[in-house]
Amino acid sequence: MKNLIILFFLSLFLTSCSNNYTWGWHVINPFLDEGSSNISFLISGLYVTILISLFSIFFSIILGFIFAIPGISSNKYLILINRIYVEIIRSIPLLVLLLWVYYGLPIIFGLSLSPFVAGIVSLALSDSAFEAEIFRGGIESVHKGQNEASKSLGLNYWQSMRLIILPQALRTILPPIGNQFVYIVKMSSLVSIIGLADLTRKANELVVNVYRPLEIYSFLILEYLFLVLIISYFVRLLEKNLKKY
Repeated sequence: MKNLIILFFLSLFLTSCSNNYTWGWHVINPFLDEGSSNISFLISGLYVTILISLFSIFFSIILGFIFAIPGISSNKYLILINRIYVEIIRSIPLLVLLLWVYYGLPIIFGLSLSPFVAGIVSLALSDSAFEAEIFRGGIESVHKGQNEASKSLGLNYWQSMRLIILPQALRTILPPIGNQFVYIVKMSSLVSIIGLADLTRKANELVVNVYRPLEIYSFLILEYLFLVLIISYFVRLLEKNLKKY
């Protein structure tokens, strides 16, 4: 990670030299009062970014599992429900969905949501279609003989799913869900457009005050890079441990 950060700043420096750009790193210099204050302000959005990402992945997993079940059914109408949901949700850009949820629901249904709730609803809905496909693929990867064996033991559908099928499918399901969490963390930056004080919103507000967009957004990149690399590390660790079983 250290090498990545050095390479990042080196590329910025070389680019600035060719463009005769005068850098103003003092705005995020931790050894100056102004820089230290600005960094504290920027990092204050980290809590919101992490919290909205956690809630979003939680609800998207629940929705994804619910809509994955019709997809593994032998009933063509249930399969159709799965396909319609997945294709429609996957076709809607997240930013468009976010704006529709935040501005459209109050007009159509009289349901006014806070930026935080609207962000969770939008992120969870958008990601749930991908979660549904992850669950469907994971469940279908379990040998059909396992399902037949559970029936011979007298287990009903849900008992079979909970006790036999899902525990085996988790080895296939969990790593992609971890990758989807990385996706949600990055896409959560879009909620800044509706006023939620996440990392990106804090950066936008500071840019207006100090008029140093390149320096501030460079620091914002490092914030997301640091956050995503930590999550990716644990995802790879999870994959490594699952291979042991």
